[in-house]
Amino acid sequence: MSSDDQQADAGDGWHVVSHSKRGHGASRGRGQHLPTSFSGRANRQQTAPRVVHPPPPGPILGVGDPLGAGDSYLVADVLPQELAESAFENMRAEVKWNVMHHRGGEVPRLVAVEGEVAEDGSQLPEKIDYSFPLYRHPADESPPLSPFSPTVAQIRDHVQKVLNHPVNHVLIQHYRSGKDYISEHSDKTIDVVWGSNIVNVSIGAQRVMTLREKGPPRNGSAPPQDNEKVSRASQRIPLPHNSMFVMGPQTNKKWLHGINHDNRALKSKSSAELFNNGERISLTFRYIGTFLTADESKIFGQGAKGKTRETARPVVLGGKEGGALIRAFGEENHRNNFDWNRNYGRGFDVLHFNVHDDA
Repeated sequence: MSSDDQQADAGDGWHVVSHSKRGHGASRGRGQHLPTSFSGRANRQQTAPRVVHPPPPGPILGVGDPLGAGDSYLVADVLPQELAESAFENMRAEVKWNVMHHRGGEVPRLVAVEGEVAEDGSQLPEKIDYSFPLYRHPADESPPLSPFSPTVAQIRDHVQKVLNHPVNHVLIQHYRSGKDYISEHSDKTIDVVWGSNIVNVSIGAQRVMTLREKGPPRNGSAPPQDNEKVSRASQRIPLPHNSMFVMGPQTNKKWLHGINHDNRALKSKSSAELFNNGERISLTFRYIGTFLTADESKIFGQGAKGKTRETARPVVLGGKEGGALIRAFGEENHRNNFDWNRNYGRGFDVLHFNVHDDA
C-alpha cells in the first residue's frame, strides 16, 4: 500500500518512503564510546555499550484474524477461479507498465496507475464532469493515469462487491522477484475519501506483508533517548494468490505496512511463494475524492482548496505549497496521532511537486 515516500510510494500502497527512513534511527553520535586507551575521569565514568536487540518477528496472521488496529482483514479467493487463473498474464499484456523514480533512484517494482476515466480522457460524465481521480504521494514522478484495462476492470468489480463503497483508482505493481519490495510506510490520505478502506489484491506468488505499529507521539521533533524503550507490535500477513487485504483507516493511521525483500534460496521457499515463477502483481484500489479536470489545469475535491467542480482552482506547480505538502506527508508517515484536519483540511492545489520542494 501505495506512493508511498518510498524508495521502493506508494503501496503496496502506494504510497512510498526512502529505504533509509528518516527519523527512525539513532543520531550519528549516539552510542559512541571513548577508546579503551583513553585515560582520565571520563574514561572511569564510561558505561558498557547499550545492546539493542532487534524486535522479535510478529505473529503470522491470516483469514479470520483481526489485523492491525482491528479494522483490517484478509479475504481469500476474492476472484472466481477462471479470472484468477488468467489475470496475471492478461494484466502483464494489457497494463501500461512504467519505471518510476523516487529520490533520484529507480523504484524496485514496475508500476502503473489506472482510474475511472472515459475514452475521451475524462471521468464518466454521469459521475463527475470531465475530470479524473488524483492520488498524490511523495515521488519524483508518477505514471500517467490510464482508463481501467479490461482485466483490472473485472477485478475492480469483485473488489467493490466485498466493500461497502466504490473504488475509482488503482496502483498496479509488478514484483518481478523476491528482490522487489516496498519499504514500510503509511498511505497518504489527503485524497482518499474519509472513512473508506484501502485494499490490496494479490495475483501470483505469495509475499508477506509486515504491519508494524508507529512509535508513540513525541513533543516536537525531539529524538528518542538512549534509555527509551518502546514496545512496537508487529504482524506478518502472508498474501497468497487471489487474496485481498482490506486496510481500515485506523490501521493506516497507527501502523506502517510494507513488503520486505525475500532473498532466501529457492529450496527454502514454499510452493505458494514459488508460484508463478516467484512473480507477483498487486493492485491497490482506493476511493479517491480529489479530481483533476481533463486538461489537468484545475483541481478540486476533498484534498484541494476548492471542494466542488464549480470552485475548481488552477493547479499549483511545486514551490512553497509543494514543500508544505511534503512535510505533511512526513507527519502522516511517522505520527500515530496524525491530525488530518490540521495538516490537510485547508486543501492543497499543488500537483507536480517532489521531495526537493521547500518552503
